Parts: sequence; structure tokens; C-alpha cells
Amino acid sequence: MTAHPSPDHHPSTGPSGPQTFSGEPFGARLRRAMDERGPLCVGIDPHASLLTEWGLNDDVAGLERFSRTVVEAVADRVAVLKPQSAFFERFGSRGIAVLETVVAQARQAGALVVTDAKRGDIGSTMAAYAEAFLHKDAPLFSDALTVSPYLGYGSLRPAVELARESGAGLFVLALTSNPEGGEVQHAVRGDGRSVGATVLAHLAAENAGEEPLGSFGAVVGATLGDLSAYDLAINGPLLAPGIGAQGATPADLPRVFGPAVRNVVPNVSRGVLRHGPGVAALRAAAERFAEEIRAAVAAV
Repeated sequence: MTAHPSPDHHPSTGPSGPQTFSGEPFGARLRRAMDERGPLCVGIDPHASLLTEWGLNDDVAGLERFSRTVVEAVADRVAVLKPQSAFFERFGSRGIAVLETVVAQARQAGALVVTDAKRGDIGSTMAAYAEAFLHKDAPLFSDALTVSPYLGYGSLRPAVELARESGAGLFVLALTSNPEGGEVQHAVRGDGRSVGATVLAHLAAENAGEEPLGSFGAVVGATLGDLSAYDLAINGPLLAPGIGAQGATPADLPRVFGPAVRNVVPNVSRGVLRHGPGVAALRAAAERFAEEIRAAVAAV
């Protein structure tokens, strides 16, 4: 695959047809995509084991074939694609070149792209990370980026400001599905509020007054069970990993997210990807998950 120039110079095919990216806020674009295509996010996670399962070599050529196949199969029909940057970075500059093309081609096909890089730092370093993924002229410009607030929520300010300027969004780690996350996220501050609840409150403030949906979302695991103790009404999207291989199902979503379920973007990675390398089988798997998620949300 040959890397495309900046997406700013390429028309993209949106949920309703061809369109040129205009800086419309991510939250508005995401709400429209979820309403028209269904609220499914498919992860692009080219694990070495998945490459092997697909009969591909664990090298750049295998990475390229895997990623191109996923984009071909689902980018024109799902709301969101989420490439995991680490699986591209491990191949060095050639892997990053593949990621650049995946991002550009997925957006050109109409999917919104959330680059899962979980960046988190301070000052000029955080600003540089933001420029890499959120500046409209950057080769890796994405519709949204995952970030970590655990150097203090205020450390994310450069990313928040550039996302607003570029019409992009953020997904901030709040209540993650990994068991280790609880020792930080459930820790209680001096004011009696947990760290995770504090992150959610910051995001609600970022999204205040935004319609139809704010652009600053939280990552909240679908495997966490009853979250009624947390205020998930942040007027922003909730990226929910854990559907499929991690054990959660679409039917669990209303129980976990309650009234906020309409703003949930469930992420499925291996549950779809294991059906490759056939394009038709990948599409069928994604469509099954999308229908199950629609049905679960509609039942609320």
C-alpha cells in the first residue's frame, strides 16, 4: 500500500455519501455515523497470532495484507474502525507507513477512525503527541485518539485544545476493562470521589452544551458489570471494549451502561477478526454484532 497524502486533501465517503472533511465536530459526526451505520467499532489488532491464523507471515507484508483486508471488508459499513497503534509500531517505520494508509483509506471509505495509542504525557511532549494524531495536516490524522489522564487530567489540555481546533475527538481512559486498572481508577480521593469518577466529571464539563453529542468520550469497559455508582451521562461517547473475546456480549450493554447506552460505542476486535481472511466472512461477523448491538440498545 502506498501512503496517501494528508486526509485533508482527500474526499472521504461519509455515511450518506461522498463528503470532504470540513472540521465538523467529532461528536456530531459520530452521532450521525452511529445512527446510520449502527454503533459498532471494529478494532484492527494485527496480533502475531491472528496473522498466523490468517495464514500470513508475521512481517510487514502480512501486516499490510491483514489491515487492507479489514478495511476492504468493513470500512464502508461500520461506524468506527480502531487500529491499535502498537501492532503497527512494532515493525518500525514501515509499520507506521501501513498505519498511515489504513487511517486514510478507512476514512476515505466513510468510517470514522479512532487511533488507539493511549498517549499521555505533559507539556510540550503531550502537545507533540497531539500534533502527530490530531493536527489536520498530519499523516496520521485521525477522527479521534485514545489518551491516558493518569498524569493528571490537566496534562491532556494540549490534546483537548487541538482536537477542538481540528474537529477531532478524544477517548480518555476512565474505567477500563483490565483488572489492574482498578487500583488507580477506583482509588478514592480526599474529596470522597474516585479517580475514575473524577475523569468522567472532567469529560462532562468538556462536553457541556454540545449537541447532538460532545467530542470528548470515555473508555469504559463492557465487562465491568453494574456501573450505576458512576455518572456516565457525560454528553459524550463511551468507547466500550470487552465485547467478544473478553467475555461481554451485546446483551450486557443495557445492564452495564443503563440510560447512557445510546451513547455507547462497543468495540469488537477478535470477535470479528477471527473470521478472516475472507472478506465476506468478516463482513458477516461485523453485521451480526451490529444487529445484536442495535437490538440491545433498542430494548432500553
